[in-house]
Amino acid sequence: MTIAYLDCFSGISGDMFLGSLLDAGVPFDELKERLGTLPLHGYRIDIKREARSQIFGSRFLVTMEGGGHEHRGLKAIREIIARGDLSESVKEKSMLIFESLARVEGKIHNQQPEDVLFHEVGAVDSIIDIVGTMYALEYLDVKTVFASHLPLGSGFTGSAHGKIPVPAPATVALLKGVPLFDSGVPHEMVTPTGAALVKGLTCSFGPMPPMVVQKIGYGVGSRDLPDRPNLLRILIGQQSTESLDTVVVLETNVDDGTPEGLGYLMDRLFDAGALDVVFLPVQMKKNRPGVQIQVIGRPDQRDRLVEIMIRESATLGVRFRYSQRRVLPRSLVEVDSPWGKIKVKEVLIEEGSPLLVPEYEVCREIAARNDIPLREVYGWITSLNVEASQPA
Repeated sequence: MTIAYLDCFSGISGDMFLGSLLDAGVPFDELKERLGTLPLHGYRIDIKREARSQIFGSRFLVTMEGGGHEHRGLKAIREIIARGDLSESVKEKSMLIFESLARVEGKIHNQQPEDVLFHEVGAVDSIIDIVGTMYALEYLDVKTVFASHLPLGSGFTGSAHGKIPVPAPATVALLKGVPLFDSGVPHEMVTPTGAALVKGLTCSFGPMPPMVVQKIGYGVGSRDLPDRPNLLRILIGQQSTESLDTVVVLETNVDDGTPEGLGYLMDRLFDAGALDVVFLPVQMKKNRPGVQIQVIGRPDQRDRLVEIMIRESATLGVRFRYSQRRVLPRSLVEVDSPWGKIKVKEVLIEEGSPLLVPEYEVCREIAARNDIPLREVYGWITSLNVEASQPA
């Protein structure tokens, strides 16, 4: 499977993303032809070979020939994209990006998403950047996108609403749940369009996943930065058998929790989507015995899980960190059993052979329905692995 890794050491914008894909091998003439089918006029697109810190890449440019930007809402943008000679997948993914922007802009300006009039991101250049990026990813057959942690800048920038802080409110809202850090650079490092694209496309943020790199592209940013090359690097290749993803690890220590309260907390956390919840015995200050609550979840679940931990445990604070984990590919499959068809988890181990793992809830239901020991159901499922390992 073809994957891409965005190395965002200088942030990300829509034009840098598209520039990196062009630099990685998307033919500019084919991109231009497809974008030309959108009912947009009065603009010109170009690609230039430029260097930052003597590293050359592709700078993608959209030049308006008729002056100002037209303000558009979701309905108008949807009609423009629908009329383009593009695949349904490109159209759908492009609209999902604009809808995510509409939701955060609406919340910021106290409007319904459909009532939001886009200014900067409704302009021709942002429509071109978003649709062009989706087309380019499809052209390169990229199925999954990974990205590094994102650096944010500081200061102020101009907008249709006047001076706004950097990062822009829409950028911050879009990047909730994404690992961020302060770059120390007094410039905008991540634009709203860049934030919408990377949040909407990326499955995991962190170190580069195991992959065999086949193509490398550099998208050139519009300005020279004082302490780093203003480039977005994309690595494209084949995913190796090892699979990594990013999780958020939440921890807090309590010394006043009751067994019933902790049990209820665990249920609430799992109901909210936690991947794992663990209670560990700890010795706290003043030699008081306590419990460390450790929760693992998806990065975008952080705020919800923290809220539950604080409300249900009465802790005064929760520590969190982002961590990489290696996971084995798994899926649910059906097998024929003495009790009918049942679902079991199929896990691919390193040698590539499948391992069947019992699912507790399924086994419990079978045991209760047939009035047999739970271990009998577990034993029958695990015996399938022994049979599969025997030579034919």
